[in-house]
Amino acid sequence: MDTDFIETLQRGIAVVGGIGLLGFCLYLLKTRKGASAMFSGIVEEMGAVSVLNKGLAGTRLTIIASTIMSDLTIGASVSVNGTCLTAVARTDHDFSVDVSPETLAVTTLGGLTSGSPVNLERAMKLNERIGGHMVSGHVDGIGAIRSRHQDGNALILEIEAPKDILRYCVSKGSITVDGISLTINDVTERSFVVSIIPHTAKVTTLGLKQVGDKLNLESDLIGKYVERLLQERGILPPKPTPVIDTDYLKRRGLI
Repeated sequence: MDTDFIETLQRGIAVVGGIGLLGFCLYLLKTRKGASAMFSGIVEEMGAVSVLNKGLAGTRLTIIASTIMSDLTIGASVSVNGTCLTAVARTDHDFSVDVSPETLAVTTLGGLTSGSPVNLERAMKLNERIGGHMVSGHVDGIGAIRSRHQDGNALILEIEAPKDILRYCVSKGSITVDGISLTINDVTERSFVVSIIPHTAKVTTLGLKQVGDKLNLESDLIGKYVERLLQERGILPPKPTPVIDTDYLKRRGLI
């Protein structure tokens, strides 16, 4: 993480302290226009893809599940490997979601096949504990496992990530990996390191991942909101508007 961003975060903390915790929470609600669900990054179960129906308009996934089916309704939000999707159909033992071409292009969902295990979490309720951290289900980018080894009973993963994600990574901070809330152990110029306890390795897909496998990544929301707050106050310059060209459209599966 670069020194300039650390300094701006420190100034952001001072700003947040000035408006108070309640004010900052109201700011988060104000800026999450159109938001429909939040997650905690605590995976409820591993499901399995049973059917993929691919078409020009996108893909419909049917996923076998059990725990989350107890109160899952049509129209409800579900995190599938960290991607917020909407249940469009259900039976007693499975549910279906539609995935747009853009989502397929900017997440790992396009690589799923019949039988693929997936991490599942229902949208959290406001009257429940947040066991992980605030997760939107909007994937920021794709990472890849650079190394994998055991350290005692822990599985250590080094994950290569885009610079736009690494700039929000700090040691002991939070990050979402395939929908799982994890604590960052270390950050380098190209990657970050996480430690996976045996329980997490057993009940999520991370225990199955190997070197080279790709993962959905979502940066910690707090860092992004602090950055935006600083931009609105003129402390940081605004982010440049992306250039909409052929390459941009191809990366998002729009052409």
